[in-house]
Amino acid sequence: MSVLRKLLRAREMSSLLFLIVLFLGVGLVNRNFLTATSLLNCFNDSVVFTLLAVGIAFVILTGEIDVSIGATLGLSAAVASSLLRDGVSLGVAVLAGMLVGALVGLVNGFGVAMLNIPSLIFTLGTNGLVRGLIYVYTGGAWVESLPAYFTRLSQIKFAGGLTVFYAVVFVIVIVAHLVLTRTRRGKYFVAVGDNAYGATIVGIPTSKTKMFAYVLCGLFASLAGLAYSSRIGFITPTSGSGYEMKAIAACILGGISLTGGLGSLIGASIGAVIMSSVSRILVFLGF
Repeated sequence: MSVLRKLLRAREMSSLLFLIVLFLGVGLVNRNFLTATSLLNCFNDSVVFTLLAVGIAFVILTGEIDVSIGATLGLSAAVASSLLRDGVSLGVAVLAGMLVGALVGLVNGFGVAMLNIPSLIFTLGTNGLVRGLIYVYTGGAWVESLPAYFTRLSQIKFAGGLTVFYAVVFVIVIVAHLVLTRTRRGKYFVAVGDNAYGATIVGIPTSKTKMFAYVLCGLFASLAGLAYSSRIGFITPTSGSGYEMKAIAACILGGISLTGGLGSLIGASIGAVIMSSVSRILVFLGF
């Protein structure tokens, strides 16, 4: 009973209940929505938003924000996709994309944690800079003609209809959640967001923790960019534009406090499913 009571009190439980009620409500209007294929597609479509939401959740938990993840997604995807188009191996392209994401995260972390520039101001500037780099790198043109094997990756499904991409993302979320809640260093993120001054007093490296949060955010944004390019099949200079607000909204829907120190990655992933399901829900409601 104590375990059940603890689960019911978890902040992400309200998000899960909202998701269930939302799906049931749409199902009452249109029964076709409640088919197994339709429901699984809601989760399959949430891969990009889930990666973005989980990545920015690390930053929000420390009490900061990052509004450059949409541009980071676009630049990482442009770099990796152009390499794949030019015949570079998948492993090298993935590493290149992740390196781009990590570098952007490192720049953001240095500006916020070391230079003490307000995170909204600094990452807003980074967003404009990175978006400009995308135009410079691509020459304003689309990155297309990607290898068929790469675009087919996002379509590989299990027997039940769940894509391999979502299964991998699900495992990543669970592992990240366990690291965040069960390890000493993982708990640093929440401690810094709850009380940065108090965390410093007890010996927690506040600045390094925030920098690491931004690097993780950049890495997750780069993975989201790879999933995006595989799913869409091409990259434009505006790819990922506006995604940062949807990722932040997903975290809020998942029970993460914008002031930091409260919430979980599980909640962020549930919020991502809600956000990604909106367009599909509107179709089934007849809009």
